Amino acid sequence: MNRTVLPRITRAILLGATIVAGMASARPVKAEIDDGKLANSGQLPLSSGQFITPMAATGAVFQPLNPNLSNYANYNAGLAVKSAVSPDGNTLLILTSGYNLLNDSHGNYDAAASTQFVFVYDISGANARAPVKKQVIQVPNAYVGMVWAPDSSRFYVSGGVDDKVWAYSRVAGGNFAAGVAIALNHPSYATGPFAGFAGFIYNGIGFVESAVTAGLGLSPDGSVLVAANMFNDSISVIDTATNTKKFDYDLRPFNTTPATGSGVAGGEAPFAVAMKGNGTAYVSSIRDREVVVLSIGASGAGLITRIALPGNPNSMIFNADQSRLYVTQDNSDTVAVIDTASNAVLEEIDTRAPAGILTNGTGFTGATPNNLVLSPDGSTLYVTNGGANSVAVIPLGGSAPHRVSGLLPTGWYPNAVSLSADGGTLYVVNGKSDPGRNPAINNGAANQYVLQLEGSGFLTMPVPSATDLAHLTRQVAANNFYNVPANTHDTTVMNALKAKIQHVIYIVKENRTFDQVLGDLPNGANGDPSLTMYGRAITPNFHRLAANFVTLDNFLDSGEVSGNGWAWSTAARESDHGTKTIPPNYAGRGFSNDSEGQNRIINMGIASPLARAATYPSPAALGGANLYLSLASAFPGGFQNLLPGTNNDFATDGPIGTPVQSGYLWDAALRAGLTVRNYGFFLDITRYNIPSYLGAIPNTRDPHAAGLTVAYPASPSLAPYTDPYFRGFDNAFPDVWRVEEWKREFDQYVTNNNLPNLTLLRLMHDHMGNFSGSNTAVAGLTTPETQQADNDLAVGRVIEAVAHSKYASSTLVFVIEDDAQDGPDHMDAHRSTAYVVGPYVRHNAVVSTRYTTVNMVRTIEDVLGLGHLNLNDAYQRPMTDIFDLSQSAWNYNAVASPILKTTLIALGDAEMQYAEGPDFGPVHNAAWWGEQTDGFDWSAEDRIPADLFNRIQWQGLKGDLPYPTQRSGKNRGHRKEVENP
Repeated sequence: MNRTVLPRITRAILLGATIVAGMASARPVKAEIDDGKLANSGQLPLSSGQFITPMAATGAVFQPLNPNLSNYANYNAGLAVKSAVSPDGNTLLILTSGYNLLNDSHGNYDAAASTQFVFVYDISGANARAPVKKQVIQVPNAYVGMVWAPDSSRFYVSGGVDDKVWAYSRVAGGNFAAGVAIALNHPSYATGPFAGFAGFIYNGIGFVESAVTAGLGLSPDGSVLVAANMFNDSISVIDTATNTKKFDYDLRPFNTTPATGSGVAGGEAPFAVAMKGNGTAYVSSIRDREVVVLSIGASGAGLITRIALPGNPNSMIFNADQSRLYVTQDNSDTVAVIDTASNAVLEEIDTRAPAGILTNGTGFTGATPNNLVLSPDGSTLYVTNGGANSVAVIPLGGSAPHRVSGLLPTGWYPNAVSLSADGGTLYVVNGKSDPGRNPAINNGAANQYVLQLEGSGFLTMPVPSATDLAHLTRQVAANNFYNVPANTHDTTVMNALKAKIQHVIYIVKENRTFDQVLGDLPNGANGDPSLTMYGRAITPNFHRLAANFVTLDNFLDSGEVSGNGWAWSTAARESDHGTKTIPPNYAGRGFSNDSEGQNRIINMGIASPLARAATYPSPAALGGANLYLSLASAFPGGFQNLLPGTNNDFATDGPIGTPVQSGYLWDAALRAGLTVRNYGFFLDITRYNIPSYLGAIPNTRDPHAAGLTVAYPASPSLAPYTDPYFRGFDNAFPDVWRVEEWKREFDQYVTNNNLPNLTLLRLMHDHMGNFSGSNTAVAGLTTPETQQADNDLAVGRVIEAVAHSKYASSTLVFVIEDDAQDGPDHMDAHRSTAYVVGPYVRHNAVVSTRYTTVNMVRTIEDVLGLGHLNLNDAYQRPMTDIFDLSQSAWNYNAVASPILKTTLIALGDAEMQYAEGPDFGPVHNAAWWGEQTDGFDWSAEDRIPADLFNRIQWQGLKGDLPYPTQRSGKNRGHRKEVENP
């Protein structure tokens, strides 16, 4: 998303995002949600299904990270990622690197306020237990790097996409002066023969990728500063005396070991830096799961060794004498202890929980350790478990193996932990908060986008006593359901379904809220019809499916946006790397959205660079040269060293002992010996969006008949099971045509009695876009209403086909939105639509149990008899309230919205049946929508300014109807009991 096209939206009430502090119980919690207060107060689970209780510790103090901006009194900065205590112990710094874009009172993008922040706290003396905010420094852009000089007189902050490091010095009065920019000056690689590719090639190694300054390491004498250039796969070495860069060093094997390194993965996506002495740097590689050890000289660097690790290393610290390096790792849920004399890994410390806490999930990871600090005496290690909302306490006395002795509850997704100088007080910063409802999204400077509502928090707590630690450990276990006995009713229902159901069709859609689509349901569900934009007339199938089967009016998508929604929808968690990069990516602050198998817009499903090139054309515009090779050859090391192999920096692992990067639903199905077919998940969609003269894949209704490959898998494990004729994300292509390709294969499965056990089906046109321009949507589907109707009919036809087949009695269809970011909802910014259809699903029921994406993934696993993926789905309950084991009979006939009569989608379609009701057309034509969205990038999910598009939709569909600005959050349906999973 480009910040230059951010919204000119109308006036609104700014709702300050707050961190929930609800207390969890080991037993299911029942609560009435008739007035909405409880639903938004933090007493219910997060959108992940977990609880958080940051105030549970004795003496804990929690405060939101409010930067005190003029005109934004209640705004809390998003995604705090780093904290650092000064060497003299008197000052604490907290750095943010989130979305953090704001609009002024007239709805215009406020560049002055839309920055990152360094919060400066006085923690000297008595303030150690009650930090005092002294200063908030605005930084244009930043990313995870912050380090103090040894004399506490200055500190350095990485500049993220701005390709620089900021140096701040203390001045009279104790505050810090405006930063001095240290330019790293990485030039664009679109030079010389590649100058014509400036739109594809920047100064990062990858397509449309910037270098991004990340972690920082400073020598003990303060003279040498080393910066990790995350997407330049290099480090920059800086002379702090002159604040100038001395040199860069490429971390990849082709550079460090030229004789054997070409075409070998290594050193890519460097994240953290730690300096041993004044001449040795340890650099963590997120993508390649290693720590690169370098000698740093006056004019250059050299490779010492590479230390392979089981997980993705994301934070590092030394002990006092630098004889040990401690490295946190996502995916393996461990801290590596490295002997810096031999550079050997001495042990891997499990950070998840003390022995005996994970009563039935010892084989799963997902706690996501991501930061750490040592007590002053070196006896205790404290580690933030981002995915488990906790801090692990690890005593280091005695010999290995070392183990967690207890857990401390924190706010939502802790990213950093620091200690007071005396070791008695912990400072924990977390990246997210419960956004609550978002009713004012289109009214003035609402700043109600979900990534604006999820502000960060700062928790101060005394190091607990042994007694308090035991209590807090139990609290964390309850918050995450680590030791809750299996529900006997769940077991009975799911075992019965497993015996009856052999097939699941899992449909993932894009970005709608409950109120936006189903708010007008008349069946007593908790909807707000005043917020409904695509109601019954436009989406008759979704309304009939919800009314005839189950209306899930308390379902929350676990992800905020597609960038993490796809991770949650397919893996029931997201990686730490994804958590930290998606918010700034959505703000136009650099990074690529790597959530579906592409890294830096490069296909990680294909290991060989030449094989990748074979999927691209050799257009006449390039004189017959291959497009991929022409682009990739611009980078240092050439195409053969452009992210070789299939390492995926966003990927999640499966259960302990399974291959890395196998933490997805289809991996579990394959491990269980089941069959899988993929239609549209995890594809390289670049070929749909390149200019036509460079070889874009044309929009062909029947690619199979034309012999045209339109799907290039970006997941190596999913590739063999992917339909090459099913088009992936492309707003120009109708979902009804996608379903025609799915139906072609479905009919063959019916004939051959071999329907796959798990079908993955992407139907994405409810995302909307491509109303005009060079890649205008085909078949006349050029308005939001017609595209929503296309998506509605496509889903209806899938369910109709199953209902009228031999597989009707053995197949369940699950339908989910990957996220709920687009549009308002009067209850919660995560609340969305979800549907479950088939045998044994209740009929005519409103089910208000609070379910999330994780519960749906868990339900699919249990129905098919799959193993679980991680700690989240292992401990969340299946959606048993939607089932009735006596309800085996079902049927469904799809109907089309009458608005589709205004399009060409029905031409030659003998099966088209229309819903009852008068004919009607779009409120505005394609030209109007194209003008309103001029400059929007529809080429992939969420590259548009979502809040602006929401306003445009409201104005386009509602006309002069005032947007309801005061929302109570009250349940607008019948009173109901809600049982939390």
